[in-house]
Amino acid sequence: MATSEIVTQAPELKHIFDPDRIRHIADETLAVYPDFDRDRFVQLCLSGLDDLSLMQRLRRVSEALHATLPRDYRAALTILRALAPRLNSGFVSIALPEFVALYGADDVEASLDALEFFTRFGSSEFAIRHFLRRDLDGTLAVMKQWSVHENEHVRRLASEGCRPRLPWSFRLEPLMRDPSPVAEILENLKADPSLYVRKSVANHLNDITKNNPDWVLDRLGGWPQDNPHTTWIVRHGLRSLIKEGDKRALALIGAGAKADVEVRSFTVTPAAIHLGETIDLALQIVSTSSKPQRLVIDYAIHYVKKSGTSSAKVFKLKAITLGAGGTVTLTRAQRIRSFTTRVHYAGRHEVEIFVNGECLARSAFALTV
Repeated sequence: MATSEIVTQAPELKHIFDPDRIRHIADETLAVYPDFDRDRFVQLCLSGLDDLSLMQRLRRVSEALHATLPRDYRAALTILRALAPRLNSGFVSIALPEFVALYGADDVEASLDALEFFTRFGSSEFAIRHFLRRDLDGTLAVMKQWSVHENEHVRRLASEGCRPRLPWSFRLEPLMRDPSPVAEILENLKADPSLYVRKSVANHLNDITKNNPDWVLDRLGGWPQDNPHTTWIVRHGLRSLIKEGDKRALALIGAGAKADVEVRSFTVTPAAIHLGETIDLALQIVSTSSKPQRLVIDYAIHYVKKSGTSSAKVFKLKAITLGAGGTVTLTRAQRIRSFTTRVHYAGRHEVEIFVNGECLARSAFALTV
């Protein structure tokens, strides 16, 4: 199963693979492989193109390359290696790892070596998952080597490719049940100098918290946070647990203690809006402590559901260290608009302010749809 399993994205994104881009791929392939049947490749790619989603177009390119390159898999990989640095889009380059996912199952050694190379030009994060699904232990053994690679793109692949809940791809059920096989990879990357890599590690940890929060908390509790890179990963990797007010997660970022503060003059204005309009939050937090405090301040909007009940969504507001007796004024504007993942219904929407996981103030606004 290849990227056809991946969720279709916004319609405009599919035009990354428009006819001009198809011809660009064809021209660059011909430049590195003079025997390339350029016209056939273009014809295969453009047939029914308008009806294809983004990921279906990406796969179509891979299939068309397979139909027009040498049948010998390693010979085809040699051509694709020469093609990779010539493509004018990192996303388009993902068609090359997709080729590996579709046709490289019988030559794992060459395939994994190719994915390590191709990821430098786009990303092999989707393709590597097919090899993980077929041979989890063997593929992870290679990815552990990637986690100490000199190239940041390869190190990122070591983390991103084995995320249990990678967006746009299928889930890795064995790692959702037990994340311990990836522990060494995450350990190797816990203080990575590259922000590109650190974002992946944090997202990976956040994925794991959805099924195994204690595993993450136990592991991060043993990570020394004197390195700012590690501190960054811990804070962002625990973001879902922090939004939920998890005390262990808050403690790991120094905000586990009950906040000695008062929330004053919390307002949500205007009191009533129509869908598509904006609410403004304003509040003042005053310390009642004689010592500085680490504060994580969030807010939750209780969205009204079709049934008339509500469901809260938590948003980050501010993480600060507030001095003894200090005061901080915070504001936030938020537009209430529809998304494909959220349908709004009319009614009274409560808004809550949380400080270190505790609700300290409430207000509301009325929404007309």
